[in-house]
Amino acid sequence: MAEKARIFVVEDHAGTARALKVYLENHGYAVSTADSVASALTHARQERFDLLLCDIGLPDGTGWDLMKTLSADRVVCGIAFTASCGPDDIERSRKAGFHTHLVKGSSAEDLVSAIEDALNAKPVATQEPVTLSNGSLRRTKKSSTG
Repeated sequence: MAEKARIFVVEDHAGTARALKVYLENHGYAVSTADSVASALTHARQERFDLLLCDIGLPDGTGWDLMKTLSADRVVCGIAFTASCGPDDIERSRKAGFHTHLVKGSSAEDLVSAIEDALNAKPVATQEPVTLSNGSLRRTKKSSTG
C-alpha cells in the first residue's frame, strides 16, 4: 500500500481548516494543520510534509513570508490558497515559490487536481509559472528554449 501524501494546511479560519482537513482526509491524504506563521514554523521543524496548502492572510504574517522562510531550509511544494486573486497577488505567490495560486471558492475538484499536480511536479527551481484562465497560477516544466 502506498504511503499517504502528507498535506500541511495553514489556515487561520478554524471552520475552513476543519473542512479542508476532513475533505482531504476523505480523499486519502494525511493532514495536519496550523493557524499562524509561528505555529506553522514550529510544526514544520517537527513534522515532515509533502505539500503546504497555505492561506496568505495569517494573523502574524503572510503565507508568502512563511513559504520563503520554509524554502530557505529545503524545497517546499506549496499551494497558495487564498481569497486574494489579483495579478499582484498571483505574482507574489510565484515569487514566494508557490507552485499554484488557487482562489478560495474554486471547486473541490480543482483543489484536488491542484494538489495532485503539485505533488507530481518537478521541484519549483526547474519550473516556470503559468496562469490559468480562472486566475490560478501553475508551474510547468521549462522549455528547452527558455
